[in-house]
Amino acid sequence: MKIIENLWQVGGAELTAPGDAAVYLVRFDDEAALIDAGCGAGHDQLVRNISRCLPVTAKLTHLFLTHCHYDHTGGAEAIRQHFGCKIAAHELDVAFLEQGDNSVTAASWYGAELMPLKVDHKIRADTETIIVGSGKVQSHHCPGHSPGSIVYVIEMNLTKVLFGQDIHGPLHPSLLSNRKDYLESLKFILGLEADILCEGHFGVFRGRQEIDSFIRSYLD
Repeated sequence: MKIIENLWQVGGAELTAPGDAAVYLVRFDDEAALIDAGCGAGHDQLVRNISRCLPVTAKLTHLFLTHCHYDHTGGAEAIRQHFGCKIAAHELDVAFLEQGDNSVTAASWYGAELMPLKVDHKIRADTETIIVGSGKVQSHHCPGHSPGSIVYVIEMNLTKVLFGQDIHGPLHPSLLSNRKDYLESLKFILGLEADILCEGHFGVFRGRQEIDSFIRSYLD
């Protein structure tokens, strides 16, 4: 599903497998990045969707994980093996991925097991900019849903795009959620003033009024 030029949704419950959170693909000339990887059950379809969007001259070089939960990360290793990309995640969620923690990653919610996942790039700063081809992907640490939850921001075609997976939560003790941090993160995300919000389970929101209304509904 094309969102704007060089930005697509390529995975999700209706596109790849029922358990998948949304997966987004962004291209910056000859390099591309994936935002999250789904649970892995729809890997073959996800690869086909990516291939339909990218020309043969473009290489998928990065997989950015928004947080450690299984519906976003279960398919990460298969994507790395197929495309040879590097996986990035916030260091506060890395331990649960690399240990294969089925509780904090919510793999047990899906009746699954998360195999230990090695993370290539551990994001440590509150804000970090990573170069992908001719573009920039900016990460912002936004804890609450999980300790290491991240939102990513890109600007392309004079449009600010926010990948704010799981803005809606949920919050649960087994996920090490923190309500105070979550509410502060929502306020921060509002301040980013994005033109497009690509959310993890509720789709794509366009325009600041629509985006603000969605985010504020979880603040109230």
